[in-house]
Amino acid sequence: MPLSVVIITKNEAHIIGKTLLSLQGIANEIIIVDSGSTDATLSVCRQFNTTIIETTWDGFGNNKNKGIEAAKHDWILSLDADESINEALKAAIIHLPLNNSNEIYSLKRKNVFCGKIIRFGNWGSDQQIRIFNRKAAKWDDAYVHESLTFFEPVKKLKLPGSLIHYTVHSLEEYIGKTINYAKLNAKKYHLQKKKANYFKLIFSPAFTFFVHYILRLGFLDGWEGYFIAKTNAWYTFLKYMYLRDLNKNNNIIQLN
Repeated sequence: MPLSVVIITKNEAHIIGKTLLSLQGIANEIIIVDSGSTDATLSVCRQFNTTIIETTWDGFGNNKNKGIEAAKHDWILSLDADESINEALKAAIIHLPLNNSNEIYSLKRKNVFCGKIIRFGNWGSDQQIRIFNRKAAKWDDAYVHESLTFFEPVKKLKLPGSLIHYTVHSLEEYIGKTINYAKLNAKKYHLQKKKANYFKLIFSPAFTFFVHYILRLGFLDGWEGYFIAKTNAWYTFLKYMYLRDLNKNNNIIQLN
């Protein structure tokens, strides 16, 4: 079908094979945009007849756009390296007409924490726009938490089935990701000229925990729900702490 899959990677050898295996039979082009992997990521990708673009790291949005621009087809399925599609979603994608460039498709995402699917909290109700026509949309240039920019009005449709997001394999990995994303988001806020104050440092983390653990029923996921809510609160504190340092020193290089 006239669909190109775009995946950005860096040191994803532990998971990229599962992702690529789930895509077999969906698209006749899979583009890997790799920003300097030092493990076996590219070796695994070559086993699946992918097109590999080796490049520098210029942020999530920009690197995704590199793959979109290189694609043979206008219709794009954008995935993260740790996302697989289940059989129901695979069947739905295969039967898409893809004849209206103003239609975009939202996919339900199930997030997996150390082998357990999280059903509640901020990870429990997760919809992601991942199929679109590049004539109607592109990713913004945000360093992190990138989003699609639409050139004209679009109609959003939901597909059955799910993306399976193997987001956390170990607590050590989760802590490392949290710190890295906090730094990237602080840099993003700094470039947007946002400010950090003591109110945000003190009250925003507590509010984040309350929303995700209590209001969004994160406690129903057991200790995993508690740990995720607690780490999200810590992430909120870190990003404002890093942002405060950037505001003070006016120097984004310190967080590289």
